[in-house]
Amino acid sequence: MKNLFLLSDLRVILLANCFIFVYNVQVYRNIVYTFDMMVKAFLPENQFQTTMEAYIRILRVAVFFFVLGDRKEGIMLEKLFKLNVKQTSVKTEVIAGITTFLAMAYILGVNPSILHDAGMDRASVFMATAISAGFASIVMGLVANYPVALAAGMGVNALFAYTICGQMGMSWQAALAGVFISGLIFIVISVTGIRKAIINAIPKQLKMAIGAGIGFFIAFVGLKNAGIVAGSASTFVTIGNFADPQVLLALFGILLTIALLVKKVPAAVFVGMVITAVIGIVCGAAFGLKGMPALPDTFFEMNFHLNAAGSFMDGFGELFANPLNAFVVIFSFLFVDFFDTAGTLVAVANRIGLVNEKGELENVERALVADAVGTVAGAALGTSTVTSFVESTSGVEVGGRTGLTACTTGILFFVSILFSPIVLSAVTNAVTAPALVVVGILMAQQLKEIEWDNMVYATAGFITVLMMILTYSISNGIAFGFIAYAIAMTAAGKTKEVHITVWVLMVIFLIYFALPQFM
Repeated sequence: MKNLFLLSDLRVILLANCFIFVYNVQVYRNIVYTFDMMVKAFLPENQFQTTMEAYIRILRVAVFFFVLGDRKEGIMLEKLFKLNVKQTSVKTEVIAGITTFLAMAYILGVNPSILHDAGMDRASVFMATAISAGFASIVMGLVANYPVALAAGMGVNALFAYTICGQMGMSWQAALAGVFISGLIFIVISVTGIRKAIINAIPKQLKMAIGAGIGFFIAFVGLKNAGIVAGSASTFVTIGNFADPQVLLALFGILLTIALLVKKVPAAVFVGMVITAVIGIVCGAAFGLKGMPALPDTFFEMNFHLNAAGSFMDGFGELFANPLNAFVVIFSFLFVDFFDTAGTLVAVANRIGLVNEKGELENVERALVADAVGTVAGAALGTSTVTSFVESTSGVEVGGRTGLTACTTGILFFVSILFSPIVLSAVTNAVTAPALVVVGILMAQQLKEIEWDNMVYATAGFITVLMMILTYSISNGIAFGFIAYAIAMTAAGKTKEVHITVWVLMVIFLIYFALPQFM
């Protein structure tokens, strides 16, 4: 038997690692050996880049120490996830993991489509999205024992493509560098306690407005990309060409997905995308329509593409060429990821009883670190910020209580790698539009948390949302929101109630807006 750490080919070992918690050490070794033989039979010698092999090696070492470190034969799931204590079972956890995967599987099609607008290769982004989601979800399950799955986040991918790369004009390599650094900072603030200070410094009302604003923004992106709204010389935006089959397909998908959501169909967004894609494929083939979803030449792919892996290293020079822009980029990524993660963890923790009488979450530091590690890994592989998905609540609703749920979801993300041709050929802008619009609706619900009868909060919230859409920039919306809040609080005679962090950020954002006028 080959030594566990000296396999000549590491390319598909990540798949074997996903299943180790089901088996004892001997079975694990057999699985590793089998995968090794299969890989040599089907893949050329140097299929993956060095960075990919290093990543897999790190994953294998981490899994070994977390799961097999005591070298006991027959390590059971109970020891890993405390199933009895959480009053759950393997069957329930696996079903919950499958449910969570189906609820968030749309990201496999949506994320490559959005980052492609930033100039990235769709096939490479798909691989990075699937691998980082699988890795981060398994890390969350093993380290924090939370039933929370992770993937490249909605909203933050729009920030990446349309604000950082689009409006600010940075390359996607520089944007990846910003994601990487924000992940490292996230790790530091998660283990040092700075996290609490930052959370307390930002008013809840402003947090809610930012989340809702991102929802409106990504919905607008979906409508624009699908051609439902179009540019106009006289009115800036206008209605699109409803005679275009792609526009009609997108409209059908949006209405269908909304109906599924209202009827509380499980994984409504994913189901809506699948049905829309199928309708598009059938209509495209039957009537010869161009630009419609299509079936690939092959349904399975073993020739994996990870061209962007390690590219973040090439972006540091460009990112820090302008220190102020670098700050805005890193802060925007960090801010959105930070509060997305915090909101998701609170929602899940409250549902499964992980919040103590003081309002503190069990193992929250571990969960935050797992999230940050996912972001760092995602940037290294070539995708935007990896964050905790609120869709994890769908798995919780069917009984998910432990990290086994997250691990199951992670396994399915790894398995999805094999189906990349289907996703890349069948998922067009018309297919992703329903997901963007519906997710936008769900995020916009945060507006209900704003005290609209308080003019300070109403003003800051309204300007945040409005400027995100009208300036086509999430970071601009955040900046205007901070400025509006500080000024409104001053006008209301509540200057002392504004945290020093808010004042510092307001000054930085004012400099950010003013500096280009003097250059």
